[in-house]
Amino acid sequence: MDAEAAARRWVEIWPRAWRGRDADAIASLYADDAVYRALAYREPDRGAAGVRRYLESTFAAEEGIECWFGEPIVAGGRAAVEWWAAWNEDGAPVTLAGTTVLRFDASGRVVDHRDYWNEVDRREEPYDGW
Repeated sequence: MDAEAAARRWVEIWPRAWRGRDADAIASLYADDAVYRALAYREPDRGAAGVRRYLESTFAAEEGIECWFGEPIVAGGRAAVEWWAAWNEDGAPVTLAGTTVLRFDASGRVVDHRDYWNEVDRREEPYDGW
């Protein structure tokens, strides 16, 4: 699978699975040796099992998830995807706007995932033209 197809598959599955809190669907996108770095200054979660564990713990605190994903930008075996998400976390509103940088293996599974985002303590939909 080429990186373009892998990135489009990632963009198709992630938002639907996030809204539905389906950690298994998202984990299926990742290789067994994947490195998943949701926070730059923390040790990464490793492998599809690590991705699943991380997501299950974060999904447990998230209610009313809304998310939007942009078109992937692909070069070589890597892709960047802009996203925007809002939810209530432990009863408090939060919005994140960010980008995920992905690298894929030959089968189209993610082997490297890096998130970068901005966060505010309120629910906010994407601005016009986003």
